[in-house]
Amino acid sequence: MAEIVIKDLRKEFGDFTAVKGSSFTIADGEFFMLLGPSGCGKTTTLRMIAGLELPTSGEIWIDGEEVSKKPASQRDIAFVFQMFALYPHMNVRRNIAYPLVSQGLPRAKVNEKIAEVARILGIEDILDNPVSGLSGGDRQRVALGRAIVRSPKAFMMDEPLGALDAEFRERMAEELRALHDRMGATTVYVTHDQLEAMQMGDKIVVMNHGVVEQFGTPQEIYDHPATMFVADFIGSPPMNFIPFEGSVSPGAASVRVAGTQIALPALREEAHARRMVLGVRPEHVRFTDEGAYRGRIEAVEYLGTTQIVTLDAPNGTLRARLPSSDVVRTGEVVGLDFVASTLSLFDEASGRALRTAANEGVHHG
Repeated sequence: MAEIVIKDLRKEFGDFTAVKGSSFTIADGEFFMLLGPSGCGKTTTLRMIAGLELPTSGEIWIDGEEVSKKPASQRDIAFVFQMFALYPHMNVRRNIAYPLVSQGLPRAKVNEKIAEVARILGIEDILDNPVSGLSGGDRQRVALGRAIVRSPKAFMMDEPLGALDAEFRERMAEELRALHDRMGATTVYVTHDQLEAMQMGDKIVVMNHGVVEQFGTPQEIYDHPATMFVADFIGSPPMNFIPFEGSVSPGAASVRVAGTQIALPALREEAHARRMVLGVRPEHVRFTDEGAYRGRIEAVEYLGTTQIVTLDAPNGTLRARLPSSDVVRTGEVVGLDFVASTLSLFDEASGRALRTAANEGVHHG
């Protein structure tokens, strides 16, 4: 397998810039997620790594070799698409064998590798079945089999579970991650689904409008978003934003919001912005009788073990995630408290997170 290094990667289509100077490193054997909304540049980035698109500028290094100008056939990359791309006139065995037959491998070696892949994917019993009669899940397994049978340096996966229903997607996501762990393969995976990225990825790059907003582990990105976009895109419900006016000095351990001091991790930089935004995850909102910052309960959404409570607060709407055993009533006014170590502070104009004692070392784009 291989380490993949991306340096200042840029892709222009006429007057439109799809990818704007991306840089990141995918470690050998890592399951790496390219995450973002439609049109953010994630698929274009994947296609450039695979050699299906050539970059306008920048470098792509695979296993220590600079390959940005090489065609896909010379990069030893396997690609798995959302729409399976199987040969309908061939059975399962012949679909999986096709890459090896094209390379001219001896029949005995081809059969040996097919048997190995079929065992890994649990499809030994359908090898002689036509692909046209297979379920969506089995078709995806065959597409994966055709990719891994070559033992490439890296796998590129472009929303491979997008065509499956919700139940199948969850099961196939677990299978894909387990397959990755068994093989130790370097895998680059494109998705717009934040839950899929958080569930499967070792590292995540979050993209927006062609720009890398942040990269890091799922926990780093969730706990310490580098921008307001990341904070809003990751999490369900997303992070609450509490706008306020005023500057904050380095070392400050609290901010004044709606006449109330709210504790936060010590600020590591000067904040001169006229308007700033305090960010708090719904699960870090606590109800307290003593809280000076107060809100009125507008709605309660029951979710089994938890409930989402929507509140009208002085600086806008807030959502809190509470245990479903907590008794809350619509119309009640409650005091609100926040877990200081979990709070983020943003410059509203730039959307950038300010450095605090809690988020030092966070990787911005």
